[in-house]
Amino acid sequence: MKERLVSLDAFRGFTIAAMLLVNNPGDWGHLYGPLAHAKWDGWTFTDWIFPFFVFISGISMTISLGRRAALGDPRHVLLIQTVRRAAVIIAIGLLLNFIPTFDLAQLRIPGVLQRLGLCTLLTAPLVLYWRWRGQLVWLIGLLVVYTLVQTLVPVPDAQGVWHTGSLQPGQDVGAWLDRTLMEGHLWRSSTTWDPEGLLSTLPAVASQLAGVLVGHWLAQPRDPMEKTVWLLVLGLALLWIGQVLGAWSMPINKSLWSPAYVLFTAGWACLLFGVCYWLLDAQPDSHLRASASWFAKPLVIFGMNALFLFALSGLIAKMLGFIRMTPSLTLKGWLFAPLQASGLAPVNASLAFALLFTSGLFVIAWALWRKGWFIKV
Repeated sequence: MKERLVSLDAFRGFTIAAMLLVNNPGDWGHLYGPLAHAKWDGWTFTDWIFPFFVFISGISMTISLGRRAALGDPRHVLLIQTVRRAAVIIAIGLLLNFIPTFDLAQLRIPGVLQRLGLCTLLTAPLVLYWRWRGQLVWLIGLLVVYTLVQTLVPVPDAQGVWHTGSLQPGQDVGAWLDRTLMEGHLWRSSTTWDPEGLLSTLPAVASQLAGVLVGHWLAQPRDPMEKTVWLLVLGLALLWIGQVLGAWSMPINKSLWSPAYVLFTAGWACLLFGVCYWLLDAQPDSHLRASASWFAKPLVIFGMNALFLFALSGLIAKMLGFIRMTPSLTLKGWLFAPLQASGLAPVNASLAFALLFTSGLFVIAWALWRKGWFIKV
């Protein structure tokens, strides 16, 4: 396998660009359906994005740790370095949540970066000390244990009413655990549960292990076209298994990070990454590969500093919300006003703002790439 996969950078770039787009509309009240999360059960395009990021992190972990272990780095040293990296990611997420109130009493403890850090922390020992068969057992075991806990353990909801196996908002075991450990520090839109809560981090680790296993497959000394075919076959199989599991057990649900959601989104990730891999790394036709690389260049540029761009976008979005041009007008409202007055339909004005925001971040990504600056945690 090549030291660096162009396809992985492009897929990472697609994921971060999509994340920037859906996280930064002009008006949260006016969204196209695919650019909003499913209200509870089910899925939309937006529900792909976070598990894709976790899946990509798993592939990268296999490649990077595998390469460094092959160079002779001791496993315990690699583990310590990975734990430090995870701690930094978690700290950045907490710092972003701390802004703009700077009030510990209102600090939301869970978050996207916190989950990425926890997944890295929990997955690293499995990558370093277990072979792929053991990692597969861990993946399945995490999904089975999570399902049993969510469906068999009785817990009270926020009103004190006990439920067993309820998967409604605020009534599941994960919501109870988050309230017990972090009450007052959860997602403000719900307060009684959090989409990045502690218990649902376990199936998120399974999503990362799915990427780890794909990383092992990519490292095999096989023909690239054979790797592509099996990636696509695996993707289709996981889509089918996820749909069947969702109908039979816990439904596809991003907020619960249900096992069906893990397998379903891993299926989509295999399919989309498989196409990227075929076009950018496995394609035997050099002219077609060169053309695909040219078209994918913006995604590659996005993907080279993805984590930094995500953190920066969160900081910018917060600044747009708390900097005020007048007592009643935020900087975001001031910037969005011309689009609202342009005659565009509200949903299109909201989308236009998101596209402009994403384009602005691309300019930063391009400047970093042009300078050869790659900011790694």
